[in-house]
Amino acid sequence: MSAFLTDSNLIIFHLSLLAVLLLGMVETIGYYINFRPTQLIKRIFPQRLHELALLNVKFSKSLILFFLLMNFSFAGYVLQFCIHAQEGHFVPSYYLFLPALIIAIFFTVFMIHCLDQVVPPKYKKHSVNLLGRLATISSGNARPGFSAQARVRDEFGQLHYVQVEPEFGELEFQSQIILIRQKKSHYVGKKICLSNRLFNPS
Repeated sequence: MSAFLTDSNLIIFHLSLLAVLLLGMVETIGYYINFRPTQLIKRIFPQRLHELALLNVKFSKSLILFFLLMNFSFAGYVLQFCIHAQEGHFVPSYYLFLPALIIAIFFTVFMIHCLDQVVPPKYKKHSVNLLGRLATISSGNARPGFSAQARVRDEFGQLHYVQVEPEFGELEFQSQIILIRQKKSHYVGKKICLSNRLFNPS
């Protein structure tokens, strides 16, 4: 055991694992004293780095560093032990630095993706206000008490599909309407007459 801890070919992986433990301790203590050292890292790195897709996650960016260091040390240990099982000795760590780093990046990206799917967002998206916008009936006909699907674009150009029914009369398939009121589960739409200048035949 002592030979494993003191072997120079494993030092870099020992240091990586030690950094994981220290980072976890410092972040835990910093959480309770309201001073997290990793917040200083954000000021050091350029703002553009935080705009990368990999860093655009819903949890603390320090976890990415935590995962990377942890996976790097474990990947290094696994590679060294596999070589030791075959050759009977460890190889210099600089031979395994790049392979261990590639494996660590792969598993880190995988873990980030999985974690980002289950962590709730910090800020909830506000519901889009579609009232007063033009829509087109895209599925079936609508009449009072029976809604139909309509497509409408919001102010940002994003397409939405909503359920619409008229106050009275009938909204035929492909007819253009304006959303005038919202109920719990659907919108109320008013058909645009052919003579209305808002009507767009396309």
